[in-house]
This record gives sequence, C-alpha cells and structure tokens, in this order.
Amino acid sequence: MNHGTILLAVLVLPFVGSFVAALLPTNARNVEAWLAGTIALAGVVGMFMLYPAVVDAGSIRYDAEWLPQLGLNFTLRLDGFAGLFAVLVTGIGFLVVLYARYYMSPEDPVPRFFAFLLAFMGSMLGIVLSGNLIQLVFFWELTSLFSFLLIGYWHQQASARDGARMALTITATGGLCLFAGVLVLGHIVGSYDLDTVLMSGDRIRSHPLYLAALILVLLGALTKSAQFPFHFWLPQAMAAPTPVSAYLHSATMVKAGVFLLVRLWPALGSTDEWLWIVGTAGLATFMLGACFAVFQQDLKGLLAYSTISHLGLITLLIGLDRPVALVAAVFHIVNHATFKASLFMAAGIIDHETGTRDIRRLSGLWRFMPYTGNLAMVAAAAMAGVPLLNGFLSKEMFFAETIENHNGSLLDDALPYLVTLASMFTVAYSLRFIRDVFFGPAPVDLPREPHEPPRWMRFPVEILVVVCLIVGIIPGITIGPFLDTAVRSVLGALTPTYSLAIWHGFTLPLLMSVVAMAGGVVLYRSLQNYLQSGIEGPPLVRRLNGQRIFDSVMVTISWRWARSLEKILGTNRLQPQMSLLVCVAIIVAVWPVYRHGLDLARARFTDLDPAFALVWAVGISCAVGSAYLAKFHRLAALVLMGGAGLTTCITFIWFSAPDLALTQLVVETVTTVLLLLGLRWLPKRIEEAGLELRVSAITRARRFRDLAIAATAGGGLSILAYAILTRSAPDSISRFFLERAYTEGGGTNVVNVILVDFRGFDTMGEITVLGVVALTVFALLRRFRPAPDSIEIPEQQRLQNAQDEAHPERAVGDTIADYLAIPAVIMQILFPFVGITAVFLFFRGHDLPGGGFVAGITMAVALILQYMAGGIRWVESRLRVRPVRWIAVGLLLAVGTGAGSWLFSHPFLSSYFTYADLPVIGEVPVASALAFDLGVLLLVVGATALMLVALAHQSIRSHRAPGLRAPAMAATEER
Repeated sequence: MNHGTILLAVLVLPFVGSFVAALLPTNARNVEAWLAGTIALAGVVGMFMLYPAVVDAGSIRYDAEWLPQLGLNFTLRLDGFAGLFAVLVTGIGFLVVLYARYYMSPEDPVPRFFAFLLAFMGSMLGIVLSGNLIQLVFFWELTSLFSFLLIGYWHQQASARDGARMALTITATGGLCLFAGVLVLGHIVGSYDLDTVLMSGDRIRSHPLYLAALILVLLGALTKSAQFPFHFWLPQAMAAPTPVSAYLHSATMVKAGVFLLVRLWPALGSTDEWLWIVGTAGLATFMLGACFAVFQQDLKGLLAYSTISHLGLITLLIGLDRPVALVAAVFHIVNHATFKASLFMAAGIIDHETGTRDIRRLSGLWRFMPYTGNLAMVAAAAMAGVPLLNGFLSKEMFFAETIENHNGSLLDDALPYLVTLASMFTVAYSLRFIRDVFFGPAPVDLPREPHEPPRWMRFPVEILVVVCLIVGIIPGITIGPFLDTAVRSVLGALTPTYSLAIWHGFTLPLLMSVVAMAGGVVLYRSLQNYLQSGIEGPPLVRRLNGQRIFDSVMVTISWRWARSLEKILGTNRLQPQMSLLVCVAIIVAVWPVYRHGLDLARARFTDLDPAFALVWAVGISCAVGSAYLAKFHRLAALVLMGGAGLTTCITFIWFSAPDLALTQLVVETVTTVLLLLGLRWLPKRIEEAGLELRVSAITRARRFRDLAIAATAGGGLSILAYAILTRSAPDSISRFFLERAYTEGGGTNVVNVILVDFRGFDTMGEITVLGVVALTVFALLRRFRPAPDSIEIPEQQRLQNAQDEAHPERAVGDTIADYLAIPAVIMQILFPFVGITAVFLFFRGHDLPGGGFVAGITMAVALILQYMAGGIRWVESRLRVRPVRWIAVGLLLAVGTGAGSWLFSHPFLSSYFTYADLPVIGEVPVASALAFDLGVLLLVVGATALMLVALAHQSIRSHRAPGLRAPAMAATEER
C-alpha cells in the first residue's frame, strides 16, 4: 500500500465508521466502542507508518482531480506539523472512545454518539490533512456541524440545546469569514493549493488586500479557538457529555484555530498587523480566561475557562511573531492536549461517581478515590507549570519569549508583568481544583457514594498522566524528534536553535515561574473565603457574561431587526410573497437588457402551423380559465391547469424534445395528485354579500396588479426565449455536446449524457436539494395540525367522522378510493405495468428518451396509484416503502459513483463506458453513468414518496375528528 493510499484511508475510515455505527442497534455498546476505537487506533498506526517518509521527504501528498480548471482538487498533504496534530486527534480520540464506553449510560442512544464522534474525528483530520484551502474550509464547517450535534447530544436539556446553538452560531459565522478570506488569498496568489500559498508570503504581504485577507482569516481562527471577544461560547458547550468536552478541549475543535494560525504563519505572519491583532487577542484571552476560571463553581466550567486561557497563551506566542515563540506554541499545543484531556476525564469520573460537579459540594474525595485523586493532581500540576512536568517546559519557553524585545512598545515592556500575573491565576485555579475537591472534610449529601471508577475507565487518564511525566522528565527523547519535525515543516530554513533541557540555570524565566507559583498560592489563600461564598466572580466578571451578551445580540438581530423587516416585507399570505419574488426577478432580468440591449430577429408568421396554433389556443384558454375559476371552484381550476401543462408537453414533442415532454408529463401527473391532496387543507371561502361588496374594488385592483405582474414576467421570458432561439451563434455550445456525447459519454441521447456526465455535478447538486426539500416538507407537515374549523368538509364526511368517533374500530376513511369510489383493483393491477415502464425508461435513457429522473417519477406514479387504491397504510404495510432510506441510498450511490473515478486517478464524476458481452443477449452498452442515474432514480422516488406520505397523512387528519389520529402516521413519526 503506497503512502497516498494510507493517507486517504486514515481520512476516510472515520466517516465510514460513522455510517456503520449509526446502523448498529442501541444495545450494542461494546460493538460500537470496538468499532470507534479500532478506527482511531488505525489512524495512529497509519500516521506512524508514514512518519519515516515525512522525515525523509518533508511532506507527502495525495492528489485527485476535482475541478482542475478552477484549481480545485482533492488534495491531502502530510508534513511533520500535520502528522503531529493527526496523532493527537486519533490518539486522544482512541482514549476518549475507551473512556466513553464506561461513561455513557446504557439508556443513552450510544450509536448516535459514536457516529457523531467518528464523523467529528474525520472532519478534524480533514482540516489537518487538507492541501487545498477550499477543501480545508469545507472540513472546517463540518467540525462546526458535528460539534453542534455532539454538544446538543442530550437535546432534551435546554442547556445542551442553547450551548449547541451558540457554538454553531459563533463558529459557523467565523467559518464564513474564513471562506471569504480564503477566496481573497486565492485571488492574490492565483491558486488555492496550500504549498503555493505558503510559498507566496511576500506576494501576499505586499498586496493591497493583505489586511482584508488577514482579518477574515483571523476571524475564522479566533472564533474557532474561543479567543476574546468570542470566548464565551466555549463554557456554554459544557452541557455536552464529558467525553465530548475532553475531546473538543484537548485535541480538536478549539485547537483548529491555533492550528490554522501556525499553518498560515509563513504566508500571513511577520507584519505589525499580525503582531498587534493576534498578540493582543491572545494576551486578553490568556488573562481573562485565567481570571474567570478561578471563580467558577463547576468543575467543567473551571476547566473550560482554563482552556480558554491556555489557548490565549498559545495565540499570544503565535502573535509574538518569532520562530522560537512558534516552537513554544507548537510544544504547548501538545502539552495542553495531554493534561487537559486527562483533567476533563478526571472531572467526568468525579461527576460519574458522585453525581455532581459542584465544587462547593465536593471535598475530601482523596480518601474515597485515591487513584483518581493522584492522577488529577499530577495533571493539574502540569497545567500550573510545576517542574518535571510537560507544562513547565513550554511555560518556561513562553516566559522567555515574553521578555524578548518585539516592537519596543509600552505593551511590549509590560508583557512580562502581565503574563506573570495571569500565570498566578493559573496556579490559583489549579490549586483550587486540587485542594477544594480532594482535600478537606468528607463530603455530605452527595447524590452517590464516592468510589473509584471501573479500571478501564481510569486507564486513559493514567496513559495521559504518564505522558505528562515522561515528557516533563526526558523531553529530548520523547517529544524532541517529533517536535523538531513539526517545527521544520512550518519554519523551514527559519527553524531556530532551541533547547528542551529541564535545567537552564538561574534565569529570568525561572524567576517568573517561581513568582507565578508563589503568587498563585497567595492569591488562592486570599480568595478562599470569597470563593466559598458561592459567588461566581467579582462584579466585573459577572458583567462580562458572554451568555448575556450573546443573547442580547441574538434578540436584537433575530427578534427586533427581523420583526421590523417582517413588518415591511413579510406577510402570512403566499400570493404577496410570490409577487415580490417575481418582481425582483423582473428587475434583475431587465437591468442587463437595459444596459446592453436585446437583438430580436424579425418574426415570421408564415411558418406557423395552424394545428400548433390551435393547440396553443387550447392551452391559453386552459390557463385563463384556471385563473378565473380559482375563486369559484378549485378542483376545476386544477384540472384546467393540468390542461395547460399538457399543452407544454405537446409543444416539447412538436419541437423534437421528447425527453422534456416525458419529464413534463410525469411531473404534471405527480404534481396534480399532490395538489389534490393539498386542496383539502385550504380554508373555506367566505362569500358574504356585504363583505364582497365592501372589498370588491380592492380585490379588483389587486387582481389587475397581479395580472400585470404575470403578463410582464411571462411576456419578458417569452421575449428572452425568442431572442435566444433566433440568435445567430456559429460557436453554439450545442455543437460541443452533439459531437462528444457518444465518443466521451457513451450515449446517443445527448440530453441524458449532459445530465449524468458533462453536467453531472449540477445534477448531483439538484438531487441533493430535492432530498433536502422532501425532508423539510415532511418535517414541517408532521407537526402541522390544520384547524378543524378552517377545513372545508362536506356534510356527508362530517357524518362519517361522527360515526368514526363513535366506533373508531370501524373507521376506514383514510383512502382516496373511499372518497371518490375509484376502482382500486384496477389500480393495484397497474402497479407492475407502471413499474416495468419505469425500468424500461431507466435502461433506455442513455441512448433514447428516458433516464433516471423520468423513471423515478414514473415509479412514484406507481406508488401514488397504490396509495389511491389502498391508502397510505396499505402502501406502508404491503410495499414497505421507506422513503428516507431511498433518499440516503440514492445520494450515496450518486456520490460514490463520482468518487469511484478517483480510484483510477480521474477527476470526480469522470465517466467510463464499454460494451459487455452477455450470453444470449449479446453486446450491451454499459456506462458508469448508469450507476449515477440509478442514484438519481432512487432519490427521486424517495423524495416524492416522502412528500406523498406527509401530504396523505395530513389529508387523513383534516377529514377526521380532532381526537382521532392515523396510526400509520404515528408509526412514521417514530421511524
């Protein structure tokens, strides 16, 4: 197996494992833990297998073409820094999985937990290993999404929902800023390839757009790493399960921001803007986080603010803009990951075994949990920077860098004193974690009797504490080679000479460490009485409550501003919204025509066929009649609207467009049925004479207005279509497709080849949107309860509802056949014939009119017939339709077909066709696009069936008494 394949496997395996874990049964905790742990451990092994090659070559790349013309390729890039981070992500991920096996309750939906965790691990690996900036942003936003799902895992708790929403809002907004910054960088450099960008530092720094790119990128990095003023989302994420908190705070999520800062330092660093923005944000975060941490009463809250503080320390080091400071930053990233993961796991053990995390209720736990207490004390000492532990080494390097001269400013002169003061708070909250929790009187009135956790639940903490010790005692042997490889991959020729020795003599940094530890002890003792009072910080700390600030901003934006905008533009009626949308479209279309003009060829009516004119006369009459009858009889209006649609079908056939005609016909059929179901919801019309006379003038004016808008939009579109169809274009793109449809796409049906081959990426986007729309429709309708008084129910149906209410066991009014007396037997017989037609259209689509979309709609028509014959219960029980699975399989098949071309070193969605010699049948054309088209078919069937299920169930509800509920809908909701 070559290096590129190993690298790809390390990235893909977590996503595959996530999919498998989601399908496992709820009671298979061991299987899920083994699956997740094996995948994480395989990632560690893969990284160590690639390490010798990284040392020799400097970096390893895996490239697969995606959109090479735009510089967008799928690129994986592994160097020393990315490898070190990947080992943290997978190694600590393995320990978190082992810990979570014992932490999570059997009542929790564990498959969902491990599925989210593995997907999050894969997303973080995507950030670390991306060799393309656009690709990096994609994985960046994936981490925001999966962290949202992990933080809100216990979604029944309001705090979990609020914390997840806040985290997603802040980090996703920062991700959009990062995306904009990456686009600016790509514009400056002319490429999104990471290697090219890193080598273009001088060009970027001298460009007028440098400051804009820097600010946008920093917004993304600072929001992700919870830096001031965006620090407040991280403590609110403590509502997540402790394994999630341990993983997010140590090796993933919040470390993504500082990873990006280090990664892009060669391109964006070495400027005054970098020094002031990054350095100031890091210093403010380091000090505020340390101060806030001391006053927290919740163990995880204390650790959350300590994480913010240490991330500020790392950011400050990066902002100091010196190579040695960058070495210290990378070193502290590793050290912080080890002691912070172990501390969170220890806090989780305390919560798991005592039932509380409130420091005010915890004391004297060492006599009940001596092993856990010893482990937590060592990890807390490493966090405080005690000698012979890893935190001390990187903290000393940090102190050494703060006393160096950077720009000679007042802030530069005050920096050593400020960081020493902040370090005192670091010692104080570390001492509080040890002293208040493990020493003192025995606890009373705890929810559970304290005791040691299971052996393997404590094992991950033991491993991490051992790492803290051996790195602190023999750093040159343990972490030295890996740190050197990582630093050289970032700094290259600028790599400085540095030492990881434990003892450097009596130096000023050592004095700063001694002052910080002594001052921290004094600070803790002086605040002890205040802390025991239960007040979470002095007034300034409480006033700077991030939750309150965030809520105020969200209320202002999503309530006040949104309400004001809604009053101006919003309405509860659909028609004004559509009118506004169409008017905007008209303006957008008229503007370029006004600027550049429109050439129209002279119309020739001598070629007009009278038969075609008659067809269109009928179509126009249907359209006008539908608009007129809509106010009197909706069903008649719908029938006439179908007549206008059939006119469009005939038009497509007339102009030799059979594919469009087929699509229009089946879509018209399905749409008509769905609209018929929707008609039942509409409220009754009030035709009181007095009211009609009073509003008639307003109504008439509104109708003339709507007629003018419709005529302008329709007429304008007709003119544009005429201009395009009659223009002289010798270099028309149609010739390109006609000449290459068979030679490059393997099909003679040019339309289908365009859809599944030349423009396959567009088609994949369209079916994705269709699947999302279907899920959205179902999600909205399953919770919609039409008001009984707003539904127009015939008198005969009211009597039937009364009988159903009196005798619910005999209630059968849930099929269209019951209402319209349709011959159900004939419809059931039609099912195989329509299904065979769908299969026929699918297989002929690449060479003759047909294809996956038309076949999918045709199959949906077959399902609709069965619904009309037997009702939704019959369809679900006999045919066992599972629309969501159809959507998922269809989308996965389409994406998998596109990704399969990478295995043969071709761009995404590259096609291949050949002829297969089958027995008896002979040669049969086979194209890879057939599999993609099958994915389209499955998704279309699933989406249509899902919307049918939603509409059908609501239709049943609207005709039943309010107290009755269709059992099939309950079963569908449970699924």
